[in-house]
Amino acid sequence: MSTLVERAETADGYRARRTLPLRVEFVRQLKRRRTLVMGAVLALLPFVLVVAFAVGGEPGGRNERISLMDTATASGANFAAVNLFVSAGFLLVIPVALFCGDTVASEASWSSLRYLLAAPVPRMRLLWSKLTVALGLSLAAMILLPVVALAVGTVAYGWGPLQIPTGGTLPVGTATRSLLIVIAYIFVSQLVTAGLAFWLSTKTDAPLGAVGGAVGLTIVGNVLDAVTALGDWRHFLPAHWQFAWADAIQPTPEWGGMIQGASVSITYALVLFALAFRGFARKDVVS
Repeated sequence: MSTLVERAETADGYRARRTLPLRVEFVRQLKRRRTLVMGAVLALLPFVLVVAFAVGGEPGGRNERISLMDTATASGANFAAVNLFVSAGFLLVIPVALFCGDTVASEASWSSLRYLLAAPVPRMRLLWSKLTVALGLSLAAMILLPVVALAVGTVAYGWGPLQIPTGGTLPVGTATRSLLIVIAYIFVSQLVTAGLAFWLSTKTDAPLGAVGGAVGLTIVGNVLDAVTALGDWRHFLPAHWQFAWADAIQPTPEWGGMIQGASVSITYALVLFALAFRGFARKDVVS
């Protein structure tokens, strides 16, 4: 195979940058059943919550303590924020792990990976294309949920300012900007899961192993963060900062927690992505 690749790479008109275009890879991944199912699940969640509130009654504070969940029916903006709150810890982890963990491993399990490289698609080009599309689909999933929730919540509870649990409100324009910041932060915080899934995807030809491993390790991180005996060591866990975005929906936003959380997540992610590229460059995909 190496001889065929070398001959193809020296052929007239060959351009490495033209192999496996992002548009082609994006369409391939978008049409896959797992992408459509994941999109449907995220789009249905707001409807499920609306039905739950209709059956169980409007949420209300207990013991005079009001949380974000208690303001869910105050407006469409509040409903969108609550959807992000209930899904950020686990549900939004799944599409990231799925899109990033399945992308390379699935090609290996279908025995199509060696043929892609024989096209020839340079290994680094293949990984960059797949990682870019996987991250793009992950971001799309995180945008889809609050957009649908905002539309459903506006129809169900009306259009209005975002009520803050601690008191006060955010005007619609400010609330919209805050929700965009929240989405961006959640995406950055999930880069660790993306890195884990992508690295595992380059190490195995079992997609479920890569996806399950990334989800499992993310859960382990959440469990460790709950161990208060670890003290300040928990600050080095990405899970410790996963809800720091709540500081963005305050009358005066606090950026300290989000900056620390983003720094931790990006650092871990860069190391994991580097391991994936380094390992795949030396991987034997023929045998």
